[in-house]
Amino acid sequence: MSEDAKTRGPVEPMARDAERKFDRRRFLRGAAAAGGAAVGAAAGALPAVAAGNPENQPPNIPEWSKSLGASVVDRPYGAPSPFEKEVVRRSVPWLTATPESAINFAPLGELHGTITPNGLHFERHHGGAPDVDPTDHRLIVHGLVERPLVFTVADIKRFPSVSRIHFLECPANGGMEWKGAQMVGVQFTHGMLSNCEWTGVRLSIVLNEAGIKPEAKWLLAEGADAAAMTRSIPIEKAMDDTLLVYAMNGEALRAEQGYPLRLIVPGWEGNVNIKWLRRLKLGDQPWHHREETSKYTDLMADGRARQFTFVMEANSVITAPCPEKPLAFGAGRYEISGLAWSGRGKIKRVDVSTDGGNNWRTAELQSPVLSKAVTRFRLPWRWDGKQTFLQSRALDETGYVQPTIDQLRAARGVNSVYHKNSIHTWRITPKGEVDNVQVS
Repeated sequence: MSEDAKTRGPVEPMARDAERKFDRRRFLRGAAAAGGAAVGAAAGALPAVAAGNPENQPPNIPEWSKSLGASVVDRPYGAPSPFEKEVVRRSVPWLTATPESAINFAPLGELHGTITPNGLHFERHHGGAPDVDPTDHRLIVHGLVERPLVFTVADIKRFPSVSRIHFLECPANGGMEWKGAQMVGVQFTHGMLSNCEWTGVRLSIVLNEAGIKPEAKWLLAEGADAAAMTRSIPIEKAMDDTLLVYAMNGEALRAEQGYPLRLIVPGWEGNVNIKWLRRLKLGDQPWHHREETSKYTDLMADGRARQFTFVMEANSVITAPCPEKPLAFGAGRYEISGLAWSGRGKIKRVDVSTDGGNNWRTAELQSPVLSKAVTRFRLPWRWDGKQTFLQSRALDETGYVQPTIDQLRAARGVNSVYHKNSIHTWRITPKGEVDNVQVS
């Protein structure tokens, strides 16, 4: 017992509790004043990246606990915390001629799990995003059908609905890097990718209502945007798993995602997933004339071009660490995490290398693992504080293995901007910084 305690006499139980609380507060204040140096040294970590305001940290009562917060009527439509204001889609001004024909990128390094929030789903437009009045919008089905039909949005919603999770990826995702590493950050190397739950009806139900003639082999889908975006889709895919959707992640489509109707063509390149869908025309061949806008083609090394390269092949990327998420606490224990996807079906396995592809370890796949949907992978890792190179390699259920950049270039050259799905490399510097590089 201390001399102070002896002179104070017996201590009541409540006083003992108060004394213990005081001693703990005094300890915490000392630790805070030292900047957490003792704790950081024990863990082998660097000082915290953001110290914050000590007045709002234990043992003090933070300012937000001293007054009432927002009421349930203040925010009738929810919004992210103001402290997450930097988690937004971003664009690259020099990529396209005008903002109306531009693209923005989903902040993959800031996302958790696999579902992309509606407000962060990447955008790609050819004539801007129109605000379509659903009461005036119509879907026309005509061409090689028994009964040409016109549907309202309300008509479409009367059909039996389905909800499915699928990724959507622009075929130009990563396309600026065919000749070498160029973009800074996973948001710009892979951010033309999003993964959502889509709700609507099977397209086959709507087409069967019109009655498909035997000679119909192709479908022309047209949007109601200023570009009248159109794409040819084989009838087999249209009748297989293609969806006519009106909702994403539980709410109506956003305007920039095709409100009030769009196509979701699972596993195929994003440009065939026509937004603001207004017309479906069935024919006996793909449309090559002015009725269809120019197609995306892959220019090969010999001057020829691949056309109708619909399927998005197996791909993956590590999202933590990444340039936006460096190793800020020095050598020690971390979790490597990332995303894998394939337009051919389910992801079967993801391997991770922490030495530039010399050795590989199999990562854990987070459930659920769904067909033509993004799968998150995770792997515990202890970094030794030295320079190293991180890579991930996806394998899908068909046996397709994500290629190296050299393998992809050997097959297709470097002239294309589409379908670059090679293994991606992050370089970790001794300072914990993360750079975009390419390793042969």
